[in-house]
Amino acid sequence: MTGLIHHELFGQHLQGYDHVERPERLRAILSRIKDSPISGQVTFIEAQPAERGWIERVHDRDYVNGILSLEVRQAVMLDAGDTVATPGSIEAARHAAGAGVQAVRMVHGGKFRSVFCAVRPPGHHAERDRAMGFCIFNNIAVAAADLLEESRLQRVAIVDWDIHHGNGTESAFVEDPRILYISMHQHPHYPGTGHPEMTGKGQGAGYTLNIPMAAGVGDIEWLETFRGRVIAAVDDFEPQFILISAGFDGHRDDPLSGMLLSSAAYGEMTRLLKLSATRWCDGRIVSFLEGGYNLDALAESVECHLSALVG
Repeated sequence: MTGLIHHELFGQHLQGYDHVERPERLRAILSRIKDSPISGQVTFIEAQPAERGWIERVHDRDYVNGILSLEVRQAVMLDAGDTVATPGSIEAARHAAGAGVQAVRMVHGGKFRSVFCAVRPPGHHAERDRAMGFCIFNNIAVAAADLLEESRLQRVAIVDWDIHHGNGTESAFVEDPRILYISMHQHPHYPGTGHPEMTGKGQGAGYTLNIPMAAGVGDIEWLETFRGRVIAAVDDFEPQFILISAGFDGHRDDPLSGMLLSSAAYGEMTRLLKLSATRWCDGRIVSFLEGGYNLDALAESVECHLSALVG
């Protein structure tokens, strides 16, 4: 009942380029899951490319045209500092965006109860008109927009537990009451957004919940907040579908954060969201790989996440 979407193209993004968001991340995950006791309960699925129109629901047409028309022969910087494209990146980004739509359609159609999108590049920092924070297209936003437009859902919850605030996802739906966006993140930290005062705009007022956490927080305080605020907000919303920006960079061994979470904490957050999904939407969950940069910690955390989904 649980799928894992991946593609060999994801390993070609940034291949041969020295970057913390490196191809080895995905290789470590896939190796760990294939050797795990849960491997027999996970169906591996090849990602399909996104149609241009799917991406243009959340990104400006000129930006999409600019990215898809790039002919990358050597490393190219796509933003002011940290988002890089190499020869394999554009097709990887197109397939990463397509994987989310593929996943939500399979889950909404009943083929799977849950799907983990093991994709690269990640997505939640990508804005409507710019790449940012290692992200080219906003994979989770593209999938959420498909649920609204194609499946005609009216209540989709996005829970973002990456240690960096998902500025791109928030801005994509900040005025849309059909999307509940919740982010728990380290603050102050990159990208400097995610203030608790931002609760949505216009018709979307009240449908954004930012929960900034100080560096140094461990499992007990983090999970207490997750239960008391994230799960409470999800249950109040009564979602028809739950999406997760599953960044694993809050792990105590991760080089890009100051949090002290264990791998087991990611399994517990998944278990709690799965209970909410069971209550409100027949267990329908799709999650997306975002951050996580220590290879061992990342692979172990993803295994805990998937173990909770299949359990």
